[in-house]
Amino acid sequence: MSSSAAAAATAAIPSIPRDDDGPVFRAPWEAHAFAMALTLHERGVFTWPEWAAALASEIKRAQAAGDPDTGETYYLHWLATLEGLVASKGVASTETLHRYRDAWDHAADRTPHGKPIELRPEDFG
Repeated sequence: MSSSAAAAATAAIPSIPRDDDGPVFRAPWEAHAFAMALTLHERGVFTWPEWAAALASEIKRAQAAGDPDTGETYYLHWLATLEGLVASKGVASTETLHRYRDAWDHAADRTPHGKPIELRPEDFG
């Protein structure tokens, strides 16, 4: 992830948790989700205004469902927005996204702590 791309994203989307150095992540998966969104934006899958509107809708939906909106769930909303845009833009179907999510969960369950997670054909059940 280039620092200029991260700076552009944080300028375009004011809700991104940040400090003086740029985006702040509580866990590695949050940084990965951020990087995936940057990459898809750079490839023209969506614009930042489109992303911001979709993220705002996702956060409002979550709040209406009882999310306390204390900041801990921000990147869960980011990930849900990313999945929704990927599906709506035809990059991958919802079914494919769920298939890979389930495979990833299966692979993570069998992987010892501290070891890299590797997807195998059997993870797709």
